[in-house]
Amino acid sequence: ALKLRAGDKHCLITRSKCFLKLGDTENSLKDAEASLQIDKTFSEGLYQKAETLYTMGDFEFALVFYHRGRRLRPDQHKFQLGINKAEEAIVNCIGNPSSVKLESKEELCFVSRQAEKKKDNQKQQNKPKDQKQTKKKSPKIEQQLLGRLYADKAYLEKLLKDEDLMQSSTRQGIKVLDLVLGGISYLNHRRDFWQQQKPIYARAYERRVLRQGRLQGRSQKPSDIGRSIAKNMEDIELALARGSAEESCRKAEHLLKKVQAWTENEVPNKNKLIGDLHSCIGNAQLAMGQMEAALHSHKMDLDCARKHALKDAVSRALDNIGHVYARIGKFQQAINTWEEKIPLAQSSLEKAWLFHEIGRCYLELDKAEVAQDYGQKSLQSAEEEGDVEWQLHATVLVAQAQVKLKDYRSAILNFERALEKAKLVPSEAAQNGIIVALDNVSKSFIAELNKSHKDR
Repeated sequence: ALKLRAGDKHCLITRSKCFLKLGDTENSLKDAEASLQIDKTFSEGLYQKAETLYTMGDFEFALVFYHRGRRLRPDQHKFQLGINKAEEAIVNCIGNPSSVKLESKEELCFVSRQAEKKKDNQKQQNKPKDQKQTKKKSPKIEQQLLGRLYADKAYLEKLLKDEDLMQSSTRQGIKVLDLVLGGISYLNHRRDFWQQQKPIYARAYERRVLRQGRLQGRSQKPSDIGRSIAKNMEDIELALARGSAEESCRKAEHLLKKVQAWTENEVPNKNKLIGDLHSCIGNAQLAMGQMEAALHSHKMDLDCARKHALKDAVSRALDNIGHVYARIGKFQQAINTWEEKIPLAQSSLEKAWLFHEIGRCYLELDKAEVAQDYGQKSLQSAEEEGDVEWQLHATVLVAQAQVKLKDYRSAILNFERALEKAKLVPSEAAQNGIIVALDNVSKSFIAELNKSHKDR
């Protein structure tokens, strides 16, 4: 197909997916990047690049591209799923796994929003690539690009020479070599990003002007402002990804003030950017547990989106507002918000997620019949999309609602279907939870049968 239609971005992404399934992450990444060179706003290209980076174990950089895709296409919920699983992977890498506990409850609330997919770490194959890239730039240029991080990179490269250390593993079973290579890979990505956003000569010039006190923000060219905003947005996303929500919030608030001071001639997409920053602030506040502040920020995003008729931003804001309401236990408000979002849903996958969340809120309100209806809608949408993971979530929701309705026979059948889907995902935690739920429902069903026999 590529011979007939050279440079077709859709064909490139299809081939990239094939490479990824074969475990050839390097060629998968090349095709994804090639599609983005053709169209920087190609959402499928952004998603495929993020998925490939995630598979390679470069979770932080994958998170950046999931966020970029979500900003461009908030209607495609797969980007939010990607953000969720990348954040979880980062936490699992830097946190203490023993502190993470899965609880098996009758209601089966353990079922997460993303599949617990374990993929092989491909960082070892990236080593020659990273070393090749390092040779292209002199230490002096790298030091200018990386700044304070240059010392970290030099230290990591020094560690690579310690063969005994590289063969060892952490208490969690992670190879030290993988951690070191991951760190070097991340710093190389940052170096290349900064080189692209602001060449060395431009940095040197700006430093001279700053020292002379002549750099005025309002005299910047729109292209310079655009590059500055892109880098700042990148930093905001990375700070949140690393768990530095306070830093992310502070940077977003600072950038918001600067954007508000600029004119629309300087920043053509000013109104959209203001909404994006309110959304970033809200996400950071949510991560810090500042629920009321997060709700206010996401409502500011919604007001801005409605005022300027930004349909995708309206959908994003309603999504986030619903999340906050659900987190603080205001399930009816969450339902009202998400039901308002239904007409804006543009894909079957997004509808599958949306119907599932609404159904779960109804279940929390003990409205099991409505919850069951929404669970079935979610299942139908997931089947249209061919997404096994969301078929699993929807089937579990239907089964939970049927348990509440004391329709134990149907609940058992649906839990059994869910168990088969959990094996396909695959998710060991989901399988274990479903088995526990099946056992509990079976006991209730037997108790009901015994009671009916006695009544006779």
